[in-house]
Amino acid sequence: MAAALKRVACLTRTLTASWPARCQASKSYFTYSMEPGMPIPDKQPVWTSTADEAMEKACIKSDDLVFAQGAAATPLELLRALTNYGVCQNLENVKIVHMHLEGEAPFAQPEVAKHFRSMSVFMGGNVRAAVNEGRADSIPIFLHEIPKLFMQKILRPRAALIHVSAPDSRGYCSLGTSVDSVRSALVNSEIIIAQVNKHMPRTFGDALIHQSHFDYAVEHHTPLPTHGGKPPSKVESQIGQLIADNLVENGATLQMGIGSIPDAVLSALKGHKDLGVHSEMFSDGVVDLVNTGCITNNKKIRHQGRIVGSFCVGTQKLYDFMHNNPFIEMLVVNYVNDPHIVSLQPKMTAINSCIEVDITGQVCSDSIGTRMYSGFGGQVDFIRGAAMGKDGMGKAIIALPSVTNKGVSKIQPVLKLGAGVVTTRAHVRYVVTEHGIASLFGKTLRQRAHALINIAHPDHRESLEKSAFERLKCMPCP
Repeated sequence: MAAALKRVACLTRTLTASWPARCQASKSYFTYSMEPGMPIPDKQPVWTSTADEAMEKACIKSDDLVFAQGAAATPLELLRALTNYGVCQNLENVKIVHMHLEGEAPFAQPEVAKHFRSMSVFMGGNVRAAVNEGRADSIPIFLHEIPKLFMQKILRPRAALIHVSAPDSRGYCSLGTSVDSVRSALVNSEIIIAQVNKHMPRTFGDALIHQSHFDYAVEHHTPLPTHGGKPPSKVESQIGQLIADNLVENGATLQMGIGSIPDAVLSALKGHKDLGVHSEMFSDGVVDLVNTGCITNNKKIRHQGRIVGSFCVGTQKLYDFMHNNPFIEMLVVNYVNDPHIVSLQPKMTAINSCIEVDITGQVCSDSIGTRMYSGFGGQVDFIRGAAMGKDGMGKAIIALPSVTNKGVSKIQPVLKLGAGVVTTRAHVRYVVTEHGIASLFGKTLRQRAHALINIAHPDHRESLEKSAFERLKCMPCP
């Protein structure tokens, strides 16, 4: 009976509230703008003492769509409270759309499958099992197009869960380490629920949002999730050195994808100068290159003298570097990853990793056979943008160890059955392993096979050559 009365009260509040909630206080012409940087006159968030209280007041309902911020800014306390609320209220089919999330994902556990369903636009390990067991969904999409899902009303979130810095004297908070698609999602959400954390770095660019846009806010002060900080392996260091010595020029603009290999490249660039950064994400390796004077952003045409990123994950060293630092601009991903914008950067050098490559240059980065692993992410955005470089000096690089931890070749005659082609053979330019660099642009299929076999692990070259002959009906040649 009590639960039923609570649902009636919740429905009453929902029906009496005008959409969107954050414009209720004042109905002048100016307050219809959803621009996060514009203060809404006479509007303040409802501050709650706990995240659980915020969820009760927000009244999430069955079949609602909820957006959650991701990466290091994953609002872990809000997600915990949402999961508890959904179970207690016996909600059904609440969908949570998100990019890569750090920490636990309680809403993706088998025991709450009837209550919640995750929708990843780029998945992490905490929802991977749910996707592959059919309890969660994955949306294949280029990173720079994710904001279109919200702007074109393909996805209509009822609520956005965000994680922000403490408000300043004027009431402005920062989205901190994750701007990416967050801005487009929150301006198209009916309700905004904010987890306010003094540990969230205050960043600039598109990251600022006035607290008057929050409908509910709760203070929860915990350190951000950390990732990385380990030294690269011997193989990763060899790959990083090959790329640094042969493919990265002084004055280059860098993009580094997710993984330890891009980090290994950064650690090998300490002899370079006037490097710039225009990257969907970055991590700790950037800090050392700034401190040694290697990264100046001096040669960039756009955002000269600034590091441009969209989200990040790293250690506390990175978060301390980002805090209140105008040298960094965190911008929306539909700008940062736009291939045209990428192509304008001088000597644009995109460095990304993958799962496997076939002998013609087809690159799989999102699945292991039919088993989904991550997503498209921004790999194609930057691979294509670098190849399109307006100065003709861009370099698009795919880097990977020659074998898996079990000794299986990552260069294969064909991709595994069901594997997703993320970067096509027409997009690929350079492929790098610890055994060398294969330049594939303008090469025939048998020339590509020859170049890729030469950088495969020596133990697999003979079998790859035989398989190449069977596939191509001729021997690979330079």
